[in-house]
Amino acid sequence: MKILVLNGSPKKEQSDTMHITRAFLAGMQEAAPQDIEVVHIAEKHIEFCVGCFTCKRNGGTCIHTDDMKALLAKVLECDLLLLNFPLYGYGMPAKLKAFIERTMPLSCMKMKRVGERYEHIGQADFAHLRYLMICGCGFPNSKGNFEPAVEQFKLLFPHQHTILTVPESPMFNVPEADVVTKPRLELVREAGRQYAAQGTIDAGLAAQIGSPMIPEEKYAAIANGEA
Repeated sequence: MKILVLNGSPKKEQSDTMHITRAFLAGMQEAAPQDIEVVHIAEKHIEFCVGCFTCKRNGGTCIHTDDMKALLAKVLECDLLLLNFPLYGYGMPAKLKAFIERTMPLSCMKMKRVGERYEHIGQADFAHLRYLMICGCGFPNSKGNFEPAVEQFKLLFPHQHTILTVPESPMFNVPEADVVTKPRLELVREAGRQYAAQGTIDAGLAAQIGSPMIPEEKYAAIANGEA
């Protein structure tokens, strides 16, 4: 499988969530060889979309000359688009959101009804793509935090999507927390093996991965300097 990882964290390789993504990809590699490319969005020149819709009227050419043309080509060439990012303001970091907004050249102005909503018709072939979201946050629980990012991802990629959310993710960058982070990363590796083998992750395993690694109250006390 040709996998394109778009790392949305400004911390690049040192990102808390990259620990999770690396474990997932390692699990996939254990199941079968994978062709993996990691792009750190923070290193790319991406102008903001100005909503002129020129790209939707002229066959997909944007008015900006930056790194997006090459990035969109990579997206269309991959089999799996993996978005790795920490939760910022209950959503994606700004640079990754700018990338998402600049994917407008992939569709045209015409639209069609799909279920209860309308979607723009594609002017590029990306029906083969599968989508994966790996998102971590610094809060000790998942409820009341990830929902906006999850719903946005589902709307952006309504078909063939898989989502992993992980609370307490700053602990992955703390060596003293290995006693709880290493077992969690082993679960993530298993998720990668499952995904490579069957294209899905068991709901029970995803729930385990998305549960707190230590009790919520203890994590909050540590974060507050009280423990």
